[in-house]
Amino acid sequence: MLGYILKEAASEELVKAVRMAAEGRTYLQPELGARLAAEPDASTPDDLSERELEVLRLIALGHTNNEIAEQLYLSVRTVESHRAHIQQKLAMTTRSELVRYAIDRGLIDV
Repeated sequence: MLGYILKEAASEELVKAVRMAAEGRTYLQPELGARLAAEPDASTPDDLSERELEVLRLIALGHTNNEIAEQLYLSVRTVESHRAHIQQKLAMTTRSELVRYAIDRGLIDV
């Protein structure tokens, strides 16, 4: 993609974006750039909370729910709940899928 504009953009702006794209240059409508800059930090993968990321890291490192509960000072039931939310958000069902996800996203070192 070489250009992004909002559908509400003026026709002059659309022409400018098309011309720049035809020249191989990138165009980002200033209003769109401002909107993107104002959005909250999207560094948390797949909408996982910080606590869910902690639980996911420990799962990927091979810890049991009991061990995770002890390390994070949580109940086992809370860990199980976090794990269920993680699996639902990521549409994954097995530990191996979660481990692969964590490795691919750089959440754990291998």
